[in-house]
Amino acid sequence: MKTQLIEEYAGKKLYTIGTVSKLTGVGVITLRAWERRYELIQPVRKDSGHRLYTRKHIDQINRITALTGQGMRISQILPEMLESAESGDQQQSDHWRQYLDSLIAAIVSFDENRVEEIYNEALSLYPIELVTRRLLRPLLIELGLRWEDQKGSVAEEHFFAFYLRNKLGARFHHRSRSKTGHQLLLAGLPGEHHEIALLLFSLAANEQGYQIISLGSNMPLLELAQVAKKTRANAVVLSGSINPERKTFAAELANLTASCKVPVFIGGQASVLACDTINKAGAIALGNDLELGLQRIADQLS
Repeated sequence: MKTQLIEEYAGKKLYTIGTVSKLTGVGVITLRAWERRYELIQPVRKDSGHRLYTRKHIDQINRITALTGQGMRISQILPEMLESAESGDQQQSDHWRQYLDSLIAAIVSFDENRVEEIYNEALSLYPIELVTRRLLRPLLIELGLRWEDQKGSVAEEHFFAFYLRNKLGARFHHRSRSKTGHQLLLAGLPGEHHEIALLLFSLAANEQGYQIISLGSNMPLLELAQVAKKTRANAVVLSGSINPERKTFAAELANLTASCKVPVFIGGQASVLACDTINKAGAIALGNDLELGLQRIADQLS
């Protein structure tokens, strides 16, 4: 497959492989394998040889993730499958992009009324699971990237995080407690102070029939095995957006999986950044995608 040169994309927004991994939840090693072994993604190349990706590449990666989530093996996916899906998906992608841009403009202006108006409009037209997948999760990533690129501020992130935490917290408080499925013990990894991802996962898991016990963010791992035993949890699910300290995964996580009688899963960006270390510790990395993560948990518990 012919490698694209950076000169062909002058003036277009390009993303590093690390950023694409954050945006899609697909590990860097996996992205390279999809390119070399299966010739599915054709990145742009800098003169130095470093890979860069366009929005189209990101859409293709998300498409591959969706197909594998439906049970298709990566070796069965052909490049033309990704191309044929683009025309039908483009109009929808543009629509969600408009919502995303409108919300970012409202957040930059710290206009809570406008944020509320856009969010409520999306909820009135689409199922909440779709709004979460196509709007909220990309928006949180976009705000984080704005801060990393020094285009945004911590204040913007905090403004929207406070708004969304109140919205999701109210939904979680009023969730159905009559579920009879497996019981999940949820917690944020040590050093993780953000609860948005944990709330989103809790709500999605509850919708799929799981019983939820949430311990919130920044939870010491040493206490979890005893809590799992006391609550008779069927699995422990940890969430993190940052790469924890080395000792957390190298020692504490290994101790948890050894003493815990149920599977231990880790989701969020931390599971992408430290996938190999997580697996060596005996836990299971879920990645960034909520639906795929829940499917993997279901497969393990069935």
